[in-house]
Amino acid sequence: MRRSLLGRLLAVSALVAACSVAATAWIAVQTTSGAIKQEQGQNLTADARIYDTLLDYAARNPTWDGVGATVRELARESGRRVALTTQGRQPLADSATAATAPALPPQASAVVDPLSVDTVLAARGTDGRGTAADRIDPRAVGPFRLSAADSRTLRRTADDKVACLNRAGIASDVVVGASGRPRVQIVGNDPERALGTRCDLAALDTLTRSEQKALDALTELADACLKRQGREGVQLNSDLSWGDPAAAPAPGEPGPMVPRVPLPAPVPTPREAAEPSVVTPERTGENDRAIASCVSAARSEQLSSYVASPALLFIGDEGGATLPGFDLSPANTARIAGAAALVLALTVGASVFAGARLVRPLHALTGAAQRMRDGEQPESVPVSGDDEVGRLAAAFNDMSAHRARLEEQRKAMVSDVAHELRTPLSNIRGWLEAAQDGLADPDPAFVSSLLEEAVLLQHIIDDLQDLAAADAGVLRLHPESVEIRELLGQVAAAHQARAENAGVALAVTATAPGPALSADPVRLRQAVGNLVSNAVRHTPEGGRVTLSAYAHEEGGGTVLVEVTDTGSGIPPEDLPHVFDRFWRAEKSRSRRTGGSGLGLAIVRKLVEAHGGTVDATSAEGRGSTFVLRLPGTTPPGP
Repeated sequence: MRRSLLGRLLAVSALVAACSVAATAWIAVQTTSGAIKQEQGQNLTADARIYDTLLDYAARNPTWDGVGATVRELARESGRRVALTTQGRQPLADSATAATAPALPPQASAVVDPLSVDTVLAARGTDGRGTAADRIDPRAVGPFRLSAADSRTLRRTADDKVACLNRAGIASDVVVGASGRPRVQIVGNDPERALGTRCDLAALDTLTRSEQKALDALTELADACLKRQGREGVQLNSDLSWGDPAAAPAPGEPGPMVPRVPLPAPVPTPREAAEPSVVTPERTGENDRAIASCVSAARSEQLSSYVASPALLFIGDEGGATLPGFDLSPANTARIAGAAALVLALTVGASVFAGARLVRPLHALTGAAQRMRDGEQPESVPVSGDDEVGRLAAAFNDMSAHRARLEEQRKAMVSDVAHELRTPLSNIRGWLEAAQDGLADPDPAFVSSLLEEAVLLQHIIDDLQDLAAADAGVLRLHPESVEIRELLGQVAAAHQARAENAGVALAVTATAPGPALSADPVRLRQAVGNLVSNAVRHTPEGGRVTLSAYAHEEGGGTVLVEVTDTGSGIPPEDLPHVFDRFWRAEKSRSRRTGGSGLGLAIVRKLVEAHGGTVDATSAEGRGSTFVLRLPGTTPPGP
């Protein structure tokens, strides 16, 4: 079964079914449990927007007066009941009607306090905004909020700086924070790009009178906290850090910014320690934590009168109902197991049915392939349909038929090669035996006959060698720039004597200088010469053979070489086979009417080696035209 496709298919189907049932059950349990947690206020991921909106309201308003409209809008958008109460559970706002509203659950979903933000809920907010390190909402700015006049003044300054940066080729824009203070934000968040310009952004870093007053008050509150702990006071910078103001980044909005804890000072070198002018401030981790704690407490004390008091948030179903729990009791477990078994049985049954239909044609293919391996006659297998297996069976049948054709061609080629080599060898042997028996004198005519047969034998062997090299892809070409008209003239001159003896006119009609061509001149002359030899052989006395060449613009610079004759032509049923090896129109294979039958096959291989194609057209009784399509070279521009 491990080696059977059907067995593997059944195993995979059973595994998929089991995993599907288990995954479905797990998803159902997790979904139901998640819904229960959400209704009970234990999981408020989906309700983070409600919390964030109410937190924003509390950070911008000193009381909860007027929050009812916001609560009703949130309830309408979410489809949930939203209620706010004081920490003593006194109602502040409720989206449900008071007469029909069910009692609030004993546990609140969250506490809305801008001075003590729930970091988990805030991190899941719709805008992805984080919270400050001291859990104070960044939108709670209190006394750091700018007046309308100060905000307009700074906005005009920021607009001027943006225009200056844009003129310098630095894309930037104005961003207004919660306090109303504008700042210039450079695209890419790379403020160092503005250092090399004349656009001084320091004017935007200067605190207004109200901001400086708020910062001084915050510093006093932090110093009072530190003095109660027996520590020295600090001077807060504009970004609410402390220490060397030159080490602090450019000030932004004092209120909502996160207090920056300075890095510990570097360890002084012995030289620095010996010089009294070098002062290294003592910054221990404990001291920095104490300062940060006091700054956070001071901020909470300063903002307490500007933000709304903490409130309890309740989020639940509009009707107050809760979803029933999902209990994996023995009965529920049995139902899940029964459903899994049923799904598994149906899956296995369907897999057996489908697998049997799939495996049956594969068995037929395997048997046919094994019979072909054993040397039996290739046979076709039935094609069951147009699916993947059917297409595989059709491809196998095509392969089987192609293999049968190749085998027939191989046998025919072996027979043809034996026939072609037997004739000259028999002639040579006959003449030599006659000379040995004293029946023939080894005079010059005798030697000439033997040489002619040897040359013919060498010609056949060379043709076979060229075809073998072309089939193996090792036919070597030495391309160079060829003037096609000159090449055709050379071929015509080489065959002129034969054409005159046959009473055939041989002409070249290529225009000068002719199309540009990069090819192996020797191989190209061989290909064109084979066509001319074939044309002269099949053209009767008084006929004409014409060689022409021209560029075919529509073919992307293709060069066409044509050999046209006025001979007997080729019958339509024979035309597809003219480039086959050892094929002759004369079935008797007489050398008086044809050559070795390899000339046109060599032409096709040589042209394909040049990246071109060859085809033939013929009208019986009127002649034939052989066309070579070769890739040309683009001539240089003027």
